[in-house]
Amino acid sequence: MRIGLFATCLGDTIFPDAVKATALLLARLGHEVVFPAGQTCCGQMHVNTGYQREPVPLVRNYAEQFGDRSIDAVVMPSASCAGSVRHQHRIVADRYGDPALRDGVETVSAKTYELAEFLVDVAGTVDVGAYFPHRVTYHPTCHSLRMLRVGDKPLRLLRAVEAIDLVELPEADACCGFGGTFALKNAATSAAMLADKLTHVAATGAAVCTAGDSSCLMHIGGGLSRIRSGTRTLHLAEILAATRTSPYALTEAAATPHPLPEPTR
Repeated sequence: MRIGLFATCLGDTIFPDAVKATALLLARLGHEVVFPAGQTCCGQMHVNTGYQREPVPLVRNYAEQFGDRSIDAVVMPSASCAGSVRHQHRIVADRYGDPALRDGVETVSAKTYELAEFLVDVAGTVDVGAYFPHRVTYHPTCHSLRMLRVGDKPLRLLRAVEAIDLVELPEADACCGFGGTFALKNAATSAAMLADKLTHVAATGAAVCTAGDSSCLMHIGGGLSRIRSGTRTLHLAEILAATRTSPYALTEAAATPHPLPEPTR
């Protein structure tokens, strides 16, 4: 399949390794990965904060960048942004768009997927050939559970990883407390929710806490770092991209540069 890769704002600016790992993984599985250079923010932060008219240009740009009929699917390492595209873009287009925008949104949103749901539901793949000999616990993010309803798809992918020691996270479905601007506007509540999540992560004894959203991993990772827990966070894509011959995510900093397939524009 010809896959359009959407980087997301956090992937582009703070967590590029998650985006690179997604590209490497999809290419390894035989897909052609293309990266439209004109892509920008999906507009989620605007809608979540109550500004529904303002992201119209962003919604339009997403539909234009990934509306090429030669792109079979759009994949992103973010349930949060995938949920925004599939649900919020329709709301914005219906209220403030025009017929062309509504048609474009309908077409592109129907082929937009979070990484785990694409691998399992579209590609029909559970064993992606990954190797990750570490103890790992998985945090299912709110958008993945409650908006996209990915269910146990990420866990099915993780269970198929060779040599992994996957341990269940207590009260896994509880929010980590990030919630975008929620963490800023309700800092005390957010910190209390995070403290609970850190306690549960520590109880697993995991070396790595993984998730499908970099935003939640940023929140959890900051907390783990402040308490010097010894547990690091790593995006699901980075674990799935790791193999015996190309240990993408096995170094402490995951900082070793790795070649990517040349993007097709």
